[in-house]
Amino acid sequence: MGKQSSNLATQLIEGLCSFLRRCICAILSAGSLPRHVAFIMDGNRRYAKKQGLLEGDGHRVGFTALMNMLKYCYEMNVKYVTVYAFSIENFKRRPDEVQSTMQLIQEKIESLLEKESIVNQYGVRVHFIGNLKLLSKPVRLAAERAMNATAHNSRAMLAICIAYTSTDEITNSVEETCKEKMNELGGNAADSKEPLIDVADVEKHMYMAVAPDPDIIIRSSGETRLSNFLLWQSASSLLYTPRALWPEIRFYHLVRAILDFQRNLASLETKLKQC
Repeated sequence: MGKQSSNLATQLIEGLCSFLRRCICAILSAGSLPRHVAFIMDGNRRYAKKQGLLEGDGHRVGFTALMNMLKYCYEMNVKYVTVYAFSIENFKRRPDEVQSTMQLIQEKIESLLEKESIVNQYGVRVHFIGNLKLLSKPVRLAAERAMNATAHNSRAMLAICIAYTSTDEITNSVEETCKEKMNELGGNAADSKEPLIDVADVEKHMYMAVAPDPDIIIRSSGETRLSNFLLWQSASSLLYTPRALWPEIRFYHLVRAILDFQRNLASLETKLKQC
């Protein structure tokens, strides 16, 4: 009897929270909502230390926070969400830590394919962004399965930046652009009077060409650095840096970011017109 009462109370609380979120979303939708929100998920290891948990457990709690944040974004009809999951620089960490993180990433990628996953609930197409050749074969194959399985989803998109840095993305894009131009012009490249490469050429070959530039970048833990994340795409992005560690991120942090975005949108649009 006690367990049934507890379950009923939990269901009532969850229903009330869902109703309140829908009300807040309706209020926010009276203004302009962001198309694209990006997250730098900082603070998983510090959270584990703070709570006396094993290091890997901080990442597991962080994954739950990510699933909640994705749900909130898709409830608000945010079309594109990008998350910074693993930097190329992270490969320099202790080998045992890198291995355990890769195993956790593989496990969580495979969970996205489950019928009841948030990807299937909201019709989300998944893209893995980065130098995927650096990943171990099991993780790379899991990423390819997830992309293939969600290729026909069109309601929203989730870009997962893994084995990624912005400098690597830009360098790769310039290399691909040069190869393309050399193939097009052949031996006439040196004689061309027009610029060989322009911004549109480089942007076309970016890993992140699958999504528009982010409207908002949220970095948890109070850090105000981008840490080599979307440097090319973030010139006009609002940066919001709540002090909460990533596993502590909540719905009201997203609401605060969107309110800041709406408040600054008019001045941002004016600056863009003047450029």
